[in-house]
Amino acid sequence: MKYRLMDIIACPYDKTFPLKLYVFEEKTYERSLDYPEPYCEEYCEYLKSWIKDLKEKPPCKECIKKEIVSGILYCPTCKRWYPIMEEIPVLLPDEYRKKKEELKFLREHKDKVPKEILEEGLPFNLKEED
Repeated sequence: MKYRLMDIIACPYDKTFPLKLYVFEEKTYERSLDYPEPYCEEYCEYLKSWIKDLKEKPPCKECIKKEIVSGILYCPTCKRWYPIMEEIPVLLPDEYRKKKEELKFLREHKDKVPKEILEEGLPFNLKEED
């Protein structure tokens, strides 16, 4: 997943924007885009700042090279979390989510996942397994 997607992704459940991003693994690729900067319109996740609040030009040429391999998107409003697996954010409604697969993802990244997601995250969390 590219950082610039955080400029357009909102919580599918309650439309909170921006979501919190926790990056577990990222890769850097050689790439460039040929349209004017900034690439993001509202929010720069790379700098964790609103575009209107930036005092200098954002580092779009660096950001565009980054790809988030694994991580979590988290909505602080409704407490839902969405995994990023193999560079793909999985933003499905609760009824279409794969509980077994996502709990496995949480266990595999347990040391990197914030405690509130592990214990209180929706629609599943590791506390339910106790």
